[in-house]
Amino acid sequence: MNLHVLPVRAGAAAENMALDFLLLQRYPEPAVPRFRHYEWRGPAFTFGFSQKIGFVRANLPAGESLDLCRRPTGGGIVDHRHDWTYMLVLPRGHALYAERAAQSYRVVHECLTAALVALGQPAAVKMQCDKVERVAPNALSGEASCGQAAPPPGLCFQRAELYDVINTATGAKIAGAAQKRNKHGLLFQGSIEKAAVGSVDWDDFSARFSAALARTLGGGSQLTPWPDLNEAETGGLTEQYSSPEWLEYR
Repeated sequence: MNLHVLPVRAGAAAENMALDFLLLQRYPEPAVPRFRHYEWRGPAFTFGFSQKIGFVRANLPAGESLDLCRRPTGGGIVDHRHDWTYMLVLPRGHALYAERAAQSYRVVHECLTAALVALGQPAAVKMQCDKVERVAPNALSGEASCGQAAPPPGLCFQRAELYDVINTATGAKIAGAAQKRNKHGLLFQGSIEKAAVGSVDWDDFSARFSAALARTLGGGSQLTPWPDLNEAETGGLTEQYSSPEWLEYR
C-alpha cells in the first residue's frame, strides 16, 4: 500500500484546515495513506479543537495581524510563522488506525526523527516522562500515559511531552502533533519548529520523511496529483472554518 505524497500548496489558515479535513473525508478510491507538506499565505496560528478562544487570544502575540483558525484535531496553540507543517491521513482498516493514539503518535515521530538524524540533526523521540509530568500526549486521546489525566493543552512548543521530538543537544522541543479519528480514518496534523534544529534542506527532509513513513506503513512513496475535490464543498468548509461560530466554538 503506497503512500500518496501530494503537491505542496500554500493557503490561508481556514483553507489549510478545511483541505486537511476533506482529505480525510473525501479522498478517492483506492483508500491509501496520504501525506502532504503545506505552507501559509501569511502569519498564522492554529489551536486545538477543545481549546477556549479566550485563552488562545490571551496567548497570541500583541500588535500583529494574524490568521487564526481552530483545528479539527486536538493539541495546543501552534505558531506557524516559522514552522514546517504536514498532514498524514491513514484510511480506516490500516493497522496503525486501530492502534492507540500514543502508538500512532510515536510511530510517526520516529519516522520524522530518522529523517532529521540522517541529515545530521541531534534529534530523538522523548521516551520517558518527566518526574513531575502527568500527561496524555498533547491531549490526543484523553487517556493518561504518564500518570493521571493531563491538564488542558496550552502552547504547543512550550515544553516537550512523551513521544514528542526533541533536540538532544539543547532539550528543545522540535516537533509535536495532534490527531483525529473517525469512521473514515485517522488525521494526523504535525508541526516542526525550525528554530529548534540547525540548518536543514527541507526538500531533502520532506523526501526522507515521506519515504520513512511509507516504509513503516508497508509500502513505497508515490508522488500523486492533487485529488479532484468538490469545489463547492471545499469552499463551504473553508467558509465554515473562517466563521466566528467555528473560531469561538468554545
